[in-house]
Parts: sequence; structure tokens; C-alpha cells
Amino acid sequence: MHRRKFLQLAASAAAAGPLLSACGSSSGSSSGGGNGPVTLTISTWSMATTPEFKALFDAFHKAYPNITIKPVDILAADYSTKVKVMLSGGDSTDIITMKNTTDYGQFAERGQLRDISSLAAGSTASSLQGLSSFNMNDKYYALPYRQDFWALFYNKKLFDAAGKPYPTNMTWDEYAALAESLTSGSGGSKVYGTYHHTWRSVVQAISAAQTGGDLIGGKYEFFTDQYNTALGIQDAGATLDYGTATTEKTGYQAMIETGKAAMLPMGTWLIGTLLADKKSGATDIDWSMAPMPQRPGAGGITTFGSPTAFSINSRAQNVDAAEKFIEFATGPQGAAIVAGIGIVPALLDDDTRKVYFGLDGMPADSGFQQAFKPDKVVLEMPVSDKSSQIDTILTAEHTLVMTKQKSIAGGIAEMDSRVQTEVE
Repeated sequence: MHRRKFLQLAASAAAAGPLLSACGSSSGSSSGGGNGPVTLTISTWSMATTPEFKALFDAFHKAYPNITIKPVDILAADYSTKVKVMLSGGDSTDIITMKNTTDYGQFAERGQLRDISSLAAGSTASSLQGLSSFNMNDKYYALPYRQDFWALFYNKKLFDAAGKPYPTNMTWDEYAALAESLTSGSGGSKVYGTYHHTWRSVVQAISAAQTGGDLIGGKYEFFTDQYNTALGIQDAGATLDYGTATTEKTGYQAMIETGKAAMLPMGTWLIGTLLADKKSGATDIDWSMAPMPQRPGAGGITTFGSPTAFSINSRAQNVDAAEKFIEFATGPQGAAIVAGIGIVPALLDDDTRKVYFGLDGMPADSGFQQAFKPDKVVLEMPVSDKSSQIDTILTAEHTLVMTKQKSIAGGIAEMDSRVQTEVE
């Protein structure tokens, strides 16, 4: 597919008509293959701030006018819990969006997702980044439409003001020292050298990726160095402390966009938000991206990431329409739409790269290009029917360590004990 065609597809979301106009209701059968109207339900999170959903839905509705998409929108923070309740309660939402792989194994093992291995066997699907993450005993219950990984975002203006060179390849010790040197001011006017969001992955997932540690193995001593680094930066006042960030529900996007933090380790999904906000005038940030810091002596750039995918509910009423949507969203048309709004598509080939890197406002410096090509991207959480339970335990203990209610050694010992005794 030529670049011109991809650009046309990427622009089609803006040209599409209203999505949720009445097009009739679903018939309760596996409809979608004929000419009759179908209403396809899809679970989403925080649609107002997750632009790829509307872009994909509008473009798909334009391609298939007889299929209207009805989003089942859930707050991002509540998404995992709500979807678990929905599926356990027999909800029939047609397509369940897999925000990450943490719950996927459990849903698949319980028979709550439809086997879509036939779609995974398609010629295009075989090229999807992250597809292997959804392999469950040689069967697939989801197909990825985007593939994110973590890098280090930074605010160029704050580096320029401090007279500091932009970050490139750094060790964690160098990163910590740089964060301290970039911190200035106090109280409400304080500018932090970096911001670490409250997710456990900020410490645990990068530690597992760079040490080869097993997040579901029940032995977590490999977290030690990364917790020492994170708490050291926090103790130095170079990042907003964990307790305050949690209590105030601090948004990582606001920290980087408003100049409250000079650096931010975060996933590549932030790129689309920064581009859109700068275009709309919501921020005047001048930003770029560097590789995630590495352990001393690392041979190459290792980071972590996770695909985002679409699954079909085993109780779906509109299977044919659901399959059509997944083929569209994960194929060349969907990839063009996703790339066109600054989201990294799972189908990242030469054509989608041209669309993505050709967007207005996309950094063109060599550091950004290097950050976008890490040598190794490790899955954020291994796929297992135990992943969800382990994630809950690790999250709880992470909070206690970061708020110093437990020592690093004490918290890790409790993680070991709880995973080994509580997870079935």
C-alpha cells in the first residue's frame, strides 16, 4: 500500500460521519455478514483521552455503513476490575479490548474469550508485533492493534534552561544524578528533575526486563537495585514522592506538559497525546525521547512494553461483525489510522513508519530515532492464568515499599511469600 493511500486512510476518521447515529439494533445472532443493520458493542476506556478508539470506529463505520459501533466506555483506572466483573457475570459485549496482557491468560483459560486463531493465521496478522504474546497453547484469543514500549521523555526547554545536554544513553546512576541536577525551586513552583508514576511497572517491569527476572516466578530479589534507585531519587526530592502522587492522583501527562518535570519514563502511547495537545495549543512543550536508562555494562538498549489487542467475547452476539472489525483494526487500514494519530501500530512496516514519522511535530533528532529502536523489548507481564493474581500482590507490596511502610528487603520477602502461598 502506497504512502498516499495510507495518508488517505489515516485522514478518514476526520471525514467520517457521526458514529453513534441509530442504525438499528443487533439481532442477537452472529450477524454482520449481510446487509442488515448491526450494532457492535466494544469495551473501551476513557474514550475522551484515548483517541485511537474513535478514529478506528469512525473509519470502520465508513467502510461498513451497516455496522454501528456502540462503545462500552469505562474509566481507565477501573477498566480491569470492571471487565472481570462483566465477563464473570455473563455480559455479552461483543469485543473486549485487552488493555494489557495481565488479565488475558485468565480470561482465555476460563473460556471467556472466543478462539480467533483463524484470524491470527492470516498473512497480515503474522507480521503483527506482539502477536506471540497472545499464543495460548497454539491458540489465539486476541490480536494486537498497537505495540507500545517504554522510553525516557524529556522537556527540552528545561534542559536548555539548566544548561544541560539532552539525555542519550545513560546508566541508572547517571539518570539519578541528572534528575537531581535538574531539580529546582520549592513548594508550588518546584520543578522536578523527573517524575516516576505510581504504577509498579515503573520499578518492577523494567527491573525484570533488564535483569532477566521472572515476574511470575515467586522470587523477587532482582527488584532490589531498582528499588534502591527509585527510593534514592525520591529521597533526594528529584521526583514527586509516591504518597503525594497517589493521594493527589497526579497525572504523568500534566507533569511533563506543564514543565513540572524535566524527564518522564513512560510508554510510547504518550507520543500521540503530546502531538495532539501541542497542535491544539493545550501545551507549548518542546519534547523528545531518549532510551530508557540501563544497568551498568548493558550491551544494547533493553526496555519493556506491551501490546494492546481486541478479543471476541465468548458470549458475543455479533461474531461476524466482530471478526470484520478485528481484521480491519489490525490490518493495513487500521494500522494507517492508528499511525496517523501518533500511536505505534502493531503492524509497523515501511508504509506505517512513513506515516508515523511524517506526522507534524514528531521529533526528528537522532536520539529520538535511537530511542524508537530498542534492541530488546520484554513483555511487561508474562501471559499466565496466574498473572492477574500476582499483579495484585506485587502492586500492593510496591505501594508499601514506596511509602516506606516496609523496607525494600521486607517488601520483597513479603512478595515472595505471598506469591508462593496465595497464588493458585
